[in-house]
Amino acid sequence: MSRRPLLGCIADDFTGATDLANNLVRSGMRTVQTIGVPDETGGPVDADALVVALKSRTIPADEAVAQSLAALRWLQSQGVQQVCFKYCSTFDSTPAGNIGPVTDALLDALHGPGQGFTIACPAFPDNQRTVFKGHLFVGDVLLSDSGMRHHPLTPMTDANLVRVLQAQTQRRVGLVPHEVVARGAEAIAQRFAALQADGVGIAVVDAIGNDDLYRIGVALAGMPLVTAGSGIAIGLPQNWRTAGALAPDEAADRLPAATGLRAVVSGSCSLATNAQVQQFRQQGGTAFAVNPLDIAAGQDVVAQALEWAAPRLAQGPVLVYATAEAEAVRAVQARLGVAEAGELVERTLSRIAAGLVQAGVRQLVVAGGETSGAVVQALGVRQMAIGPQIDPGVPWTAAVSPVCAGDTVHVALKSGNFGSLDFFTKAFARLEEQARP
Repeated sequence: MSRRPLLGCIADDFTGATDLANNLVRSGMRTVQTIGVPDETGGPVDADALVVALKSRTIPADEAVAQSLAALRWLQSQGVQQVCFKYCSTFDSTPAGNIGPVTDALLDALHGPGQGFTIACPAFPDNQRTVFKGHLFVGDVLLSDSGMRHHPLTPMTDANLVRVLQAQTQRRVGLVPHEVVARGAEAIAQRFAALQADGVGIAVVDAIGNDDLYRIGVALAGMPLVTAGSGIAIGLPQNWRTAGALAPDEAADRLPAATGLRAVVSGSCSLATNAQVQQFRQQGGTAFAVNPLDIAAGQDVVAQALEWAAPRLAQGPVLVYATAEAEAVRAVQARLGVAEAGELVERTLSRIAAGLVQAGVRQLVVAGGETSGAVVQALGVRQMAIGPQIDPGVPWTAAVSPVCAGDTVHVALKSGNFGSLDFFTKAFARLEEQARP
């Protein structure tokens, strides 16, 4: 029996999209993720939730706005009842955007210029992202004291989300503090009304645990636009279930059986991914390091990596990585420029990933949001089914790729900051578990 989508989501990067879709599937919503905005004439999609994955987090703000509005129009054509703009749980952005400009544009489109009201809540407690008194914490430290302060594209040096967002938006930004959230959905809704009466257009909402997300979720019933991290997907589905519009679906995360060879491609330079790469190598994993300076010097690093991998793939997962410590990243950026260094690495890793799939890899882990976007585009993937969770925020997906003559490829897109120390080996073990009867 086909379903009419209830929730339509716009994600500003590919790993964030699968992160959100993962939480929706875990909440029992059958979820389909598209890569980019589908053709508006493509017909209805059979799912409870739709997630449009964009690569708009670090592009110019006007381009991010245009892509997001195109995604909104397609979601509206599918008849969704609520729209969610999803960004990273570390609020990755700069004073120029893109979170504020995209939020403004979506509110304008849904309510009229300067009108409407929404929230901003990047909290994802399962991944140690919490908001208290409007300040974003990563684990036990403020965002500004975390490894995000060294991010090569969006260094986060201020944990005060009200202040960060106010610099990006034309609307007034307010706060729903935790003492209000703790009192429940009715108190939250009353605070929303008071803020709107005071001229506030966007409210940062505190959340330090999943119970808070459930309370917030109830208060968001009927709100046309929600902006948040993927944690909000824990609270939103309950509203449709309460209304009788969403039935339980115990098989929402079932994927086809995995086959083929295994590989990991890592472009993230986050502290978490650095540790995961080191752990994989220390445990005897086979790895090939990509040096951006070699690429810039004209070496055929793609051919070198694929030649290296060819005799090793049959022995187990191989890792190709450009992951590096913050000082090494800055040194490369100083020589090549921030944008050029990033594009060189993304383009090279995406071509390596496509070559690995052509060589028989059908189980592929990709680390890093920008890298994931480049890889999925190189594989020609347009739509992904969302499967079982590996770690909070990271599921396996199944997609059809023209690179391998339409075979199914299982792909895990991991945000740089996510995953346990042994994530790379755990990921493949998770696929084996699902295959068991």
